[in-house]
Amino acid sequence: QVQLVESGGGLVQPGDSLRLSCAKSGFTRGPYAIGWFRQGPGKEREGISCISGTDGKLHYADSVKGRFTISRDNAKNTVYLQMNSLKPEDTAVYYCATGPPQMCGASWYYFTSWGQGTQVTVSS
Repeated sequence: QVQLVESGGGLVQPGDSLRLSCAKSGFTRGPYAIGWFRQGPGKEREGISCISGTDGKLHYADSVKGRFTISRDNAKNTVYLQMNSLKPEDTAVYYCATGPPQMCGASWYYFTSWGQGTQVTVSS
């Protein structure tokens, strides 16, 4: 069974940076996509970045493109989300999740294993 543990959230000011980590443990049969999602107060959960399990392509939502960078360290079984130029509208609980390898860009409900989330608050 896959376990995902996010860390790195916190309270920051607009314009600041944070790096989130997602440590994965457990066995995954075959290739998989791994992505970052977020859910702000009163908002739907949305996918913001993902690494495809078919070709390794990186995917970004328009709202974070140019500011956030997803990366992975296979030796550590960890995926990162570097978040720069943070805005108040980035305030949310951030989750990582794994799903079928071709599902980057698809809705969050296709992703089957989830971490507990980490809170990011951007406020002056």
